[in-house]
Amino acid sequence: MTESWVNYAERIGVDLHLELSGPGGRRAALTRALREAVRGGRLAPGTRLPPYRSLAADLGVARNTVADAYAELVAEGWLTARQGSGTRVAERARPLRRAVGTPAQAPAHARGPRHDLRQGRPDASAFPRAEWAASYRRALQAAPSEAFGPGDPAGRRELRETLAEYLARARGVRTGPERIVICSGFAHALRLLFGRDTPGGPGGTGGPAGGGVLRGPLAVEAYGLGFHRDLLAAAGVRTVPLPLDEHGGQVAALGRERAVLLTPAHQFPTGGPLLPERRAAVIDWARARGSVVLEDDYDGEFRYDRRPVGALQGLDPERVIHIGSVSKSLSPALRLGWMVLPERYVEPVLAAKGEREGWASVPDQLALADFVARGSYDRHVRRMRQRYRNRRDRLVAALAERAPHIEVTGIAAGLHAVLRLPPGTEQTVLESAARRGVALDGLAAFRHPDGPAPAGDGLVVGYAAPADHAYGAALEALCEVLAAA
Repeated sequence: MTESWVNYAERIGVDLHLELSGPGGRRAALTRALREAVRGGRLAPGTRLPPYRSLAADLGVARNTVADAYAELVAEGWLTARQGSGTRVAERARPLRRAVGTPAQAPAHARGPRHDLRQGRPDASAFPRAEWAASYRRALQAAPSEAFGPGDPAGRRELRETLAEYLARARGVRTGPERIVICSGFAHALRLLFGRDTPGGPGGTGGPAGGGVLRGPLAVEAYGLGFHRDLLAAAGVRTVPLPLDEHGGQVAALGRERAVLLTPAHQFPTGGPLLPERRAAVIDWARARGSVVLEDDYDGEFRYDRRPVGALQGLDPERVIHIGSVSKSLSPALRLGWMVLPERYVEPVLAAKGEREGWASVPDQLALADFVARGSYDRHVRRMRQRYRNRRDRLVAALAERAPHIEVTGIAAGLHAVLRLPPGTEQTVLESAARRGVALDGLAAFRHPDGPAPAGDGLVVGYAAPADHAYGAALEALCEVLAAA
């Protein structure tokens, strides 16, 4: 048995592995190998095969051997041959069985809901592909050679400088590029700040046994993402629930915690902004206690009823860690975020990043720097702000007409709205929605298990995820569910 890697990438752009074995000589072996590659799906319909001469040279067989094998497979219908187009896999030559490692087709009920109204999901169809591709090309063309070697754990200087200017202009953040560390998103930031395997922080703020730049106990809002609480618990961090009302976290309840995590621009998920007096109060608490405030700038750029409120970090850059990302504004697929750090935390966080495998993609960083610097990011955010505002307005209007007993709470901001339900109906409504193919989140799923009394029954409806053409049908299905609630 002989094996050969046929590398004709320079000619048609693919590599092909053929195993020539079995009885009947080289021609029969080649015919069987090609037939099996088509039948098994390794050679997809439309794939162009190499010329006779090239394949013969690579395999070490006669040119006529390849020609005869091709001719036999053309006669059988596996291949097609056309003057000027070469030999290709026939379009009708669909695989008769799955290739190794290819999952079976999912049953209809496992392919996802017909209408996805879950929170935290931007409209993927609105990703600015052309503008991003242009930024990516420019970034790659302009990048110095050293950008493709070992880099800086803080992230590319180009992106940090661009972000420092953008965050100052758009969010009121006070920083310079030396205080910014690029990460892959908010969860990555939490892992860097509280992870067990990171070195201790400065000034006695080192973590518990096992390490950590920061340590608990950490105050968190009584409603938030369970994923973040689980991540912190896995790092050995005790979280203390902070009561909430329509004006955000009740920071007067803070005590001896070493840090507090807030979503001041738009509380997630209940929807209230942190009152100005509470913003001042939490800074006073941090100064008095020697503590630190973690600001999750959730939905900071998507306020619809007025101009977005500036970042909390602007009140005291040495007491607030500002964390942001492009997961809602652009796409979670990009895996790009940032931390704006007080000076004393920069070096410990860089040490926590460790090996390069945990760093964000350099080409993506350079592309985002170009995208922001050229104003494409601002234009995209303004465009999406209008789109999401229209989505929210349509939701409110539809509920007022079809389900007037359902109250929409929270400010006009972000990518979701909270709908209050009659007591004791949340689970029933979720089950009814699932039967109708509508995916929703219940408010109870976001409650801290040790938090105060539940805030009541409700739905967290993400109005951003469906594409424009699908939103009307999703809204109709939601109203049918709620009208019967």
